[in-house]
Amino acid sequence: MATVSSRRRSRAAASSRCDSAGGRRGRETGRAGVAALVLLLSLPLLLYLVGPVLGLVLRTTPTVWKSYVCCWQAASALKLSLITATISLATVVIMGTPLAYYLAHYQFRAKNVIDTVIDLPLVLPPAAAGFALLLLFGRQGMGAWLQDHGLRISLTPLAVVLAQVFVASPFYVKQARAGFESVPETLRLASATLGAGPLRTFARVTVPLARHALLAGAVMTWARALGEFGATLVFAGAFPGRTETMPIAIYTTSTTNLPAAIALAATLVVVSFGVLILARALAGQRLRVAASPQ
Repeated sequence: MATVSSRRRSRAAASSRCDSAGGRRGRETGRAGVAALVLLLSLPLLLYLVGPVLGLVLRTTPTVWKSYVCCWQAASALKLSLITATISLATVVIMGTPLAYYLAHYQFRAKNVIDTVIDLPLVLPPAAAGFALLLLFGRQGMGAWLQDHGLRISLTPLAVVLAQVFVASPFYVKQARAGFESVPETLRLASATLGAGPLRTFARVTVPLARHALLAGAVMTWARALGEFGATLVFAGAFPGRTETMPIAIYTTSTTNLPAAIALAATLVVVSFGVLILARALAGQRLRVAASPQ
């Protein structure tokens, strides 16, 4: 009887294992089917996003690129874009870091209002932003007073920088704030307990732990400033060698020299793609640092 009972238990266990294995195979098949369906539904949007960019890059041969990107107008536009984007980034970092830190660690009544103001350039049409800057710094605003004192802003390279700072600053402030918020408060309190002042704690504890978020925000801010078009065109104009940046050069040459516009656009696509890869890598490092045990 004991032998018969053990055989029955063995057969029941084997049957249970078979049912379990069959259930796992069924669930895996179901998940694979759902994944295939989701991918199929996602393909139209992916192809729509990739198609124009890929077509633009494929239409740019090395010969065409050398012929147009290396010409005087394109080289001047690229140089101006790189210089102004770098100056804009430095300006945003200097002014945006204290703001991001304050928003991350302090509570006050107008905090939601300030958050909304920071997010406004993300949804405001660039042309409207450029027009607002023109009204503020132009002859109808404080520009008249500034020009009487020897400083002209509108239709100058300074206007390019101001337009880029306005539209690109939210990218850095939001990333920097997230990085500061990820720093454990216990570490800052421990630093203060050991006798470090606020500035020393910020430089030796907060910034090193939030550095990947700060770098990712800086990269995205630089890329957004490099690609700024609408606000710059309205506020600074499109004077070759003076205020004509790469996006504006693409616009002005598209009606007179299509191959040149294609080459310039492909150059910006490649630069933007590389910047996004760098920003994602930095963001991934920040996530790994945040997930590591303290």
